[in-house]
Amino acid sequence: MLKKTMLALMLAGLLYTVTSVVVAQENSSSDQQAAPGGPPPGHGQGRFDPAKRGEMLAKHLNLNADQQAKVTDILKSEQSQMESLRSDNSTAQQDRRAKMMEIHKSSNEQIRAVLNPDQQKKFDEMTSKRQQWMQQHQQGGEAPPSSDSQPK
Repeated sequence: MLKKTMLALMLAGLLYTVTSVVVAQENSSSDQQAAPGGPPPGHGQGRFDPAKRGEMLAKHLNLNADQQAKVTDILKSEQSQMESLRSDNSTAQQDRRAKMMEIHKSSNEQIRAVLNPDQQKKFDEMTSKRQQWMQQHQQGGEAPPSSDSQPK
């Protein structure tokens, strides 16, 4: 049961982390353009503007105009589904979380289908980094080694 819950949380945050990784890489590689669509302060819940998320993915994955339009449409659809799900108070939280995972998984599969093999490889790497970050984050923070060594 705990493993299923952890998996649900990891997948629910998958798209959010991919976007966060892209923003972090863009910020570290270039100071020319600030990321106004970056992560909002605090918890955020992955509520980015789909157009801005599409732009970030387009830039990171070198999408052409047609691919970017398709990815943006997928992200808009995902956002709409997630908003509907968040406003549905008749569904138990665990069921909503499972449905969110399904929505994220479906969106990622649809996005991946739009990409060429090189772009898919980059997208998979981004996804993998996101999953690693989520695992570290859920296991007690982003810097576990520092918690082991305490000064006396």
